[in-house]
Amino acid sequence: MTQIGLPEGVRACLFDLDGVLTPTALIHAAAWKEMFDAFLHDLDGDGYRPFDATADYDAYVDGRPRADGVRTFLASRDIELPEGEEDDPPTARTVHGLGNRKNDLVLAKIREEGVKPYPGSVRYLEAVRAAGLRTAVVSSSANCRDVVASAGIEQMLDVRVDGLVAKERGLRGKPKPDTFLAAAQELGVAPGEAAVFEDALVGMDAGREGHFGYVVGVDRVGQAEELHRHGADTVVKDLADLIGARA
Repeated sequence: MTQIGLPEGVRACLFDLDGVLTPTALIHAAAWKEMFDAFLHDLDGDGYRPFDATADYDAYVDGRPRADGVRTFLASRDIELPEGEEDDPPTARTVHGLGNRKNDLVLAKIREEGVKPYPGSVRYLEAVRAAGLRTAVVSSSANCRDVVASAGIEQMLDVRVDGLVAKERGLRGKPKPDTFLAAAQELGVAPGEAAVFEDALVGMDAGREGHFGYVVGVDRVGQAEELHRHGADTVVKDLADLIGARA
């Protein structure tokens, strides 16, 4: 399938959302930083060490379910908080409270700024569908449906497996491959017949563990080497780079 840069035998494409189809990873990183910096300042005062919207985001929260991102980052700073409840208010000093505070910030930023897809991703979606492949969006975000609709690409995706679906079905989040495997099953293909498209290192891990037919790393932030190390078969800066390429 040289016209879309995938090996023969691939029948479906499984796309992460944030950072792959839409630039919402930047919105998420900004929201995580705003939330964690306020929390850390309250905890440690003016001498607090800020959340790094690149290094900390990539290492601890990118691609993970929201509560897992909170837990993983807090563990990196040796901070322990009670779990709380999923409906904790955003003012609660709990894992779920911090996660809900971050989600409120994301929703506010999306309302203020809107969402536009990457033009190259739209071109690639069009090429993939013209080649007869089925498509799915696989995201840990509970806001996936709203973002896809706002970006105007809903009709180009046959299946959606997101944070809400994962919760309903008890699917483990990335770096486990459960959500990608569920999307492949819904599309009626075996894992070896599906290609995974991810920008997060935990997404690469999920693609490798799930034994998918091809794993494409999308490097928006200069981490090509890390994407390869975590299992990418190829790395591109933009999905449009795959059009006309050989797998």
